Amino acid sequence: MKAKVSWLQGMCFEGVSESGHKIVLDGTNPGQGASPMEHVLLGAGGCSAIDVVSILEKGRQDITGCEAELSAERAENPPRVFTAIHLNFVVTGRELSEKQVERAVDLSMKKYCSVIKMLEKAVQITSSYEIREA
Repeated sequence: MKAKVSWLQGMCFEGVSESGHKIVLDGTNPGQGASPMEHVLLGAGGCSAIDVVSILEKGRQDITGCEAELSAERAENPPRVFTAIHLNFVVTGRELSEKQVERAVDLSMKKYCSVIKMLEKAVQITSSYEIREA
């Protein structure tokens, strides 16, 4: 996998993935884009939510929505690394099996989500879930 980050102006950069997708990274708060650390947090949420949806769909669950609500704590002093991340999955659907939702979240956290597996080597990661009827 390859990517390129190019300076635009100030503390604003454009990232381009190998597949041609672009994002804006900004070290100014607030800026023209999310900060690099916000992108890391979003990556964890996106990776795990993709897993949860995929696992539930394969389990023939009638899922209509999935949100990963993320909260993170950071060290006070530089480098201000994440010290803890919590993911709360809000899964919406019709007559969803709690057992299957719990299993999907567990599988993502412990086996499939590459971003979580990478981050957990340095960060305390926890998760929870809520089920809402569509």
